[in-house]
Amino acid sequence: MKVILASDHAGLELRQELVAALAAQGVAHEDVGPSTRDSVDYPDFAARVSRAVASGEATLGVLVCGTGIGMSIVANKHKGIRAALCTTEFEARMARAHNDANVLCLGQRVVGPAWAAPSWRRSSALLSRAAAMSGASR
Repeated sequence: MKVILASDHAGLELRQELVAALAAQGVAHEDVGPSTRDSVDYPDFAARVSRAVASGEATLGVLVCGTGIGMSIVANKHKGIRAALCTTEFEARMARAHNDANVLCLGQRVVGPAWAAPSWRRSSALLSRAAAMSGASR
């Protein structure tokens, strides 16, 4: 099981925290950027993650932008992608369990500071459960 993550400039910090949480848990992952807060085109990053998940290169994708809306729209244009924009752990669990979502979209400006807490409890718990459900459903 492998998780691939990307963001645009507005989702950089949350993505980096999610990457750190996955690494701490020993979950195989790939962070495809960006590496700076310089403005980037989010569709390029959404397409990269979507292609990786659709091709089987990765099992689960995570996309982060300011609201999560743009990323989810672009991701869902790709065949085989079922992207879910989630703002709570419950939504993410339900999207995975009941809708077979394979890309989780998050909005850094929406989920707020609780996701950015130093302990990363909420973000790591969310991805741990999503990763576990991903492995169990395949």
